[in-house]
This record gives sequence, C-alpha cells and structure tokens, in this order.
Amino acid sequence: MSNGIAISKTSGIRESGKDEYWLQDEIFKNPIILGLGDLDVISKEHRQSSGGRLDLLLRDSESGTMYEVEVMLGETDESHIIRTIEYWDLERKRRPKQQHIAVLVAETVTRRFFNVVQLLGNSIPIVAIQANIIEVGGKRALHFTKILDVLRGPEEEASESEGSFGEDWWRANEPANVANAEAFSRVAQFPLASTFTKNYLALRFDGRIFFTFRKRSNGKSRISCWFTDSNLSPITDELDRKGLSYDVRPYDSGGQKLRMTFDKKLIKDNAKLFTKLAEAVKKSWQQIGE
Repeated sequence: MSNGIAISKTSGIRESGKDEYWLQDEIFKNPIILGLGDLDVISKEHRQSSGGRLDLLLRDSESGTMYEVEVMLGETDESHIIRTIEYWDLERKRRPKQQHIAVLVAETVTRRFFNVVQLLGNSIPIVAIQANIIEVGGKRALHFTKILDVLRGPEEEASESEGSFGEDWWRANEPANVANAEAFSRVAQFPLASTFTKNYLALRFDGRIFFTFRKRSNGKSRISCWFTDSNLSPITDELDRKGLSYDVRPYDSGGQKLRMTFDKKLIKDNAKLFTKLAEAVKKSWQQIGE
C-alpha cells in the first residue's frame, strides 16, 4: 500500500478458475456491470436463424435499444469478431425499427479488432469491453473496462467527459429526480455516493450501483434495484400492505429486480419502509459477494 492507496493485481479469468460460462452468467445476473446502463435481459443463448446462439440479448427499456452481446475468454480473434457482427446483423433484420448495438466482451481486445472496425469504416455500432479479475487486499472482483465505443465520435466523448451530463446539468434540468434520489439517500442507514449519467442518476455503495433513478412525469422518479429472493419477499409484503405499486422482474435463479415510481413525499411518508428496502438491497449484494 502506497500513501494509503491499495495496489491492485490483475489476473485472467481462466487463471482464477472460472470459465466463459461463468462470465456469461455474471453478466446475465446483473447486466448493469457492463457499464452500458440499466439493461434488461431478453434472452440467454439466443437462437439465431443461422443456427448459432447469441450469448446474451439485452434491451434498454427506456429507449428500446437492443444489445447483442458475445462473450469470450482470452484475446479477441477473427471468429468472435465476425460472429458478433453477424448476430448483430441478424437481430437488426429481425427488429428493424429498433436501434441495435453489437457488444464484444473479451479479456484482451487486440489491435486486430481495431483494424477490423476501421476497415468497416466505423459503420457498425459496436462496443468492445475488456473483462478481468482484479485483486485488492486479498479480495477478488470482476472488473469491466470499455475499450471502444464507435457510437460516439471524439467530440461527443470529450463533451461528456467534461461533465455535460454531470451533477450541475442534472440539478439545472432534472431537479425533481435529484431531489428524489437525495431524499432516498437520507433514509438509507449507510452512505450512498451519487453518479450522474446521460440517462439516469445512480446511487453507489462500495463501488457497486445499488439504485438507479430515471425521470417520470409529475416530479416522480422510477427506482430500480436488485434483491436476492429471500430479501425481496419481506419488502414486497410490506409494499402490498401499504398499497404501493411496484413490479418485479426475474434476473436469475437467485435474484430479481424491483422497480417502483415515487417522489420525495412518498419517501418521507414511508421512511421506515424505504430504510428497510435499502438495507435489504445492501444485504442482497453482500450475500452474493460472500
């Protein structure tokens, strides 16, 4: 440790005793870890008309954008690059009214991948994400880094990195969503850090996104959060007793995503309930990290 900052160690996924199917399952359980937004899983091992199977088909419920995700270990190679583009094209033809983005997740994104993208003239919306295991203080964590995003040109990337959708923008343009997130943060019994993106406001704990807030009409926000099944039931029981609306979507065999719409007044009037909700989410994440 140098000046109080821990030094991390990076290792390969296969070296850590995991395989490609494990990586695929981790993304399936919680697609937000890719850093592409609050996405829903449409299907896993999605059958293609060519006879192949797309690893993951994801969708942004707000914009309707589809993400065709291929996962591999090791370095990117020609077969995976071609397969990613092929599956993207097949899904684009199946759903021509929606935007489609090809996503390749690999341990190492090689120069050959960039060369192929350049040869295509940046005509295909494609994202490359590098996945690794990092170790800090004896604990290991799965880490994703976006290496390439041809959806945005250099000017757009620069303006966003300068904070065009940062806290100042949100407070000026979406004050109600900020106020709702702050009201929720106050009733939680643990510190939550705010992250501002173009599409949503997120609350993080211990580096993980626990809650996302998206604007709704009349000064309301829609919150999304993930629970293990055992921690979700007491919360939904209490929501039912109070007559509060919500919806639950299965994410995997061990967890589900809850979404509900509220404003800061509803949080204030049901502070104890939202405190319990926040604690149940925290407990859920701690359980899968054990």
